[in-house]
Amino acid sequence: MSQAHTDPRVPKREAVVFRDLITRFAVEKPETVFAVFEDGTSWTFRDLKAEAVHAATGLAALGVAQGDHVASWQPNGPDAIRTWLGINWLGAVYVPFNTAYRGLLLEHVIRLSDAKLIVAHGDLLPFLQGIGRHMLVQAVALTDAAGCPEGLTLHGRDALLPGDRPDAGDDGPPLARPIEPWDTQSIIFTSGTTGPSKGVLSSYAQLAAMASAFRRFFRADDRAMMHLPIFHVAGMTPITRALVCGGSVAVLNRFRTDDFWPTVRRLGITTCTMMGSIASFLGKLPVTEDERQTPLRLVLLAPLNEETRGVAQRIGASWFSTFNMSEISSVLVTEADPAKNGTCGRPRPGVECRVVDANDCEVGPGEVGELVVRTDAPWELASGYHKNPEATAKAWRNGWFHTGDAFRVDADGDFFFLDRMKDSIRRRGENISSFEVEAEVNAHPDVQETAAIAVPSEHGEDEVMVVVQPQPGRTVDPRQLVEYLVPRMAHFMVPRFVRVMEALPKTETHKVQKHKLRDEGITGDTFDREAAGIRVRRQDLRQGA
Repeated sequence: MSQAHTDPRVPKREAVVFRDLITRFAVEKPETVFAVFEDGTSWTFRDLKAEAVHAATGLAALGVAQGDHVASWQPNGPDAIRTWLGINWLGAVYVPFNTAYRGLLLEHVIRLSDAKLIVAHGDLLPFLQGIGRHMLVQAVALTDAAGCPEGLTLHGRDALLPGDRPDAGDDGPPLARPIEPWDTQSIIFTSGTTGPSKGVLSSYAQLAAMASAFRRFFRADDRAMMHLPIFHVAGMTPITRALVCGGSVAVLNRFRTDDFWPTVRRLGITTCTMMGSIASFLGKLPVTEDERQTPLRLVLLAPLNEETRGVAQRIGASWFSTFNMSEISSVLVTEADPAKNGTCGRPRPGVECRVVDANDCEVGPGEVGELVVRTDAPWELASGYHKNPEATAKAWRNGWFHTGDAFRVDADGDFFFLDRMKDSIRRRGENISSFEVEAEVNAHPDVQETAAIAVPSEHGEDEVMVVVQPQPGRTVDPRQLVEYLVPRMAHFMVPRFVRVMEALPKTETHKVQKHKLRDEGITGDTFDREAAGIRVRRQDLRQGA
């Protein structure tokens, strides 16, 4: 289809396609810094174009053409960004793999990827041994490889950096046709917190909408922290935002609690995302000079509660929150500095959101249901799940994308996330939000982090179990924890079972893998308050009491 469309809802190529954006900025602001790295090196926009062209030229020499799928299996850093943008410079599809993938899960994503070529950190390539490689026939090792499976053609890092550095006017291999906003930019694998990972088909228009949804909070000179992994959409967003909205990024290999404030100060980071437990970890650190002198001025908090907001408040930063997932595009956004705990805000312009029951009928204010979403503009939601038509049809039924998340809407029209639908707990006829149970348990001074899960009850339905990770240097006494919770929670929410673990199982984006905890169930070291003689009774309220 020609770019000469007249629909004003559809963005122009130059506003969303990465190749066009890089080309424009390399001309308009060639010496402006785009990225800084942990070792102190940096790339300007001129450098960014040169790196993308370098990689694209090398990939084309290896047979990659527009529309092909290329796998990237590496941690955050210059190599990962060069690979990603080189793939997209060719109009090929970027397919990043989680660096923790092994065995059957690795085989699963390779099979789904349809990639013939993988660009990987050399230490990871031996893990391909003994699994079905499906379409994979070539690999590029960006560091010395400890080994490579027989039958896979191995290339060194020079394959992605061929010849002399391109000059400013070099655009690399020609395209068969212009890259369009609706073309597939990436296949991002879901975190797999509730089941096998699915490959989300994301267009350039979707990624740009996701990154620009909170444009009003950012300044042109902001520097965003990229500490979440590049193989998830949360890690890709700072790069995309810098390309679409301006600004720069500080690229970190990973989040490190103890080094957070020194790194923010040293690299001049002004904005970052604090997902999951990150704000909780930071809030429990002692105040240091690096924190007092921090340039950080804006924080995206998810979830938004007293604890996470407290981190922003103690450094004098502004905050906001949102709701996003790989399949959508930051559809809910708060105003600046919202005070309501748990709010994800309201639908951004061009987005419709409803909370519905099992039959897709809208529920009333305050009632709990599933969040469903649609957008006015085409291609601002994912295009489906790659090679999974059944899951695609189920998620996009009745013209709305079904998030699988339990929400409610208050009388003001603010949306509140309650739980993953699969994580909800039903006990004694009551629906319990694991999110709300976790908030109370996390308030205990000895608790670092909590996962609340359902376990089978001998009476039918569910029992509430919490798995807790203690604060460093502290211990959690399950009996004392239960006694602490009784006056703070509704009687039906008080956990029956408490398990203490040194560390909770996590995805690379710091989400607790609750399915693993559910699979393990009630272990031998789990505390049972009923067996310990602790009974929690209903509070019967009498009129006038």
